[in-house]
Amino acid sequence: MSVPVPAELQSAQSRFARPDALEFIQGARAPKGTRRAAVLILLGPGAEGYDLVLIEKRADLRSHAGQVAFPGGRIEPTDVDPVAAALREANEEVGVNPSAVMVLGVLPAAHIQRSGFDVTSVVGWWGDPKPLVPVDLGEVGAVHQVSVASLLDPANRGTWVHPRGFSGPVFVLGDLYIWGFTAYLLDGMFDLLGWTRPWDATRTSEIPPRFLSERL
Repeated sequence: MSVPVPAELQSAQSRFARPDALEFIQGARAPKGTRRAAVLILLGPGAEGYDLVLIEKRADLRSHAGQVAFPGGRIEPTDVDPVAAALREANEEVGVNPSAVMVLGVLPAAHIQRSGFDVTSVVGWWGDPKPLVPVDLGEVGAVHQVSVASLLDPANRGTWVHPRGFSGPVFVLGDLYIWGFTAYLLDGMFDLLGWTRPWDATRTSEIPPRFLSERL
C-alpha cells in the first residue's frame, strides 16, 4: 500500500526551489561547465519515520571506489531534463520504478570540482518502497535503505579531515562512511528542511585509507 506524501514534506516542496537553496550545501559552487549529472534523493516511509536510498560503489572501480552516493549519473542527450535523468539512473542502478516516485522538488545545480560535473539533485517520495539490490553490477556494490533518524542522530555525525587540510561533514553508520558531496547534500538538505539536530562539529574523523587513493 502506497503511503501518501507526508504533510511536512508537501509543505517543504517550495524550499527546494528557493534561489538561495544552494547556499545550504557547503562546499558546492554555482554551475560552471557543460558536464551535467543528476542524482535522486529518494525518501520513503520507514520504521523510524523516513528511509533514504543510498548506493555503495564497487570497491574495484577506478574512480569513486567504495564511495557512498545517491543513485544518479550523467545526463544523457535522451533525457528531457535532470528529473528524467535522475529517475532513469535510479532505475538502471537499483531498480526503482520511475512511475512509483513523486518528485517533490529540485535543488539548484552545484558544480563539483573533483569530478567537473554540475550536479542537479532531485528530491523524490517513494510511497511504496521495496527491498533493493544492485542492478548495475558493474557500478554498484550494495544498496542501503537507511533511516533518516540515524543520519540525524548527533552520535553519528562529525567532521572529516583530509591530510591536505580539507574538511567537511561526515555521517558514520557502522561500516558506512558518508562524506564528500553526498554528505554535503545531506547536511544541506537537513538544514533546508529544518530537521538538523545540534551536533558536535569539533568531533573529527579520519577518512578511511581506502578513500585516499584519489585526489579530492
